[in-house]
Amino acid sequence: MSFWRTIAGLAARSVDEADCSDCPPGPPGEDPAFTTAVTALGAKLAKADGRADQDEFDAFAMVFQPDPESVRNVHRLYDLARQTTRGFESYAKRLAKRYRNCPQLLEDVLDGLFHIAGSDGAVTMDELEYLEAVSALFGFSPLTFRRLKATHLGAGPDDPYVILGVLPDASDEVIRTSWRQQVSASHPDRARGRGLPAEFVAVAEIKTATINAAYDSVMRERRELALVGAA
Repeated sequence: MSFWRTIAGLAARSVDEADCSDCPPGPPGEDPAFTTAVTALGAKLAKADGRADQDEFDAFAMVFQPDPESVRNVHRLYDLARQTTRGFESYAKRLAKRYRNCPQLLEDVLDGLFHIAGSDGAVTMDELEYLEAVSALFGFSPLTFRRLKATHLGAGPDDPYVILGVLPDASDEVIRTSWRQQVSASHPDRARGRGLPAEFVAVAEIKTATINAAYDSVMRERRELALVGAA
């Protein structure tokens, strides 16, 4: 049975079926709870920026690929769910509970939602807040969401993780190793040792200071997040 054929039978019923707490066997596309929740989350995301039009449904269909026989019923379920953004939390929580042992699948869902949000050429603050809320309800850390956001929307050149050349959810040890390698490679003493002029030494000093500041910023942010998480 295809991912979307299961939805066809749900479209005429409630859009609120996702109660089992065990991760079911088999492909998630054969799980009515999964297909219902994903459709509802996609539809409610489309409403988050105050509009929910055909372009966003087309983007949704492109990501999750309903088969031709199911498109009409998928559209019906989608239209029902997109009337309001209210209630998205319950779908996200249930999906997280049902697939708590499948974090990559939940990340795939978020990737799809990012694609839908950007289908009109821009991701609004309301959509970004929606995506961040869904990510948190899925159990992902703020650093994981930061990585996903950077993957889809790009990261600023002054982002400390970009400066250090690591992913936002990399381990402390990976970050520390990258920091040490970059400081060693750019240290002003190396420039002096190669006999480079004072201007190059000054550039190396600035670069090393920037790398150190990025490392300090990352570790400070992680300490603050750890305190918040422990509270």
